[in-house]
Amino acid sequence: MNYAFRGHLVLLVDEFTASDGEAFAEGFRRLGLGKAIGARTWGGEVWLSGVNTLSDNGIARAPMNGVYGVVGGDTNDGEDVEWLIEGVGFIPDIEVINLPKATFEGRDAQLDAAIEHLKELIKKDPRDVPAPPAYPDLSFKNGKD
Repeated sequence: MNYAFRGHLVLLVDEFTASDGEAFAEGFRRLGLGKAIGARTWGGEVWLSGVNTLSDNGIARAPMNGVYGVVGGDTNDGEDVEWLIEGVGFIPDIEVINLPKATFEGRDAQLDAAIEHLKELIKKDPRDVPAPPAYPDLSFKNGKD
């Protein structure tokens, strides 16, 4: 456990984040792991299935399974459920758009925003790694043979 991650997390998403990336982002948010930063995802969160086999043993992948969850992200105890992401996309907590010219010049506004956000979190709530305790004396000097 001494190497377990104790730091703060952010998640970067953009308009190219699709499918399982959108489901991952939704799960990240619902688990309260951190803030999502970037641009709204493309909104195609319907899972594909490969069960449609062709006569030549090929596969025709088709969208078949939409993703739904409890409104607000809590456990389902008779509450309303809703379809997630499809047609809307995953909307990040902190919206930052990478402008084309800046991206062409090698800049990444989303990454910069994530770094700044993490710096603020670290300043407010630093997470030090604890020092190891004293090592036990397992030698034979203690009289127990």
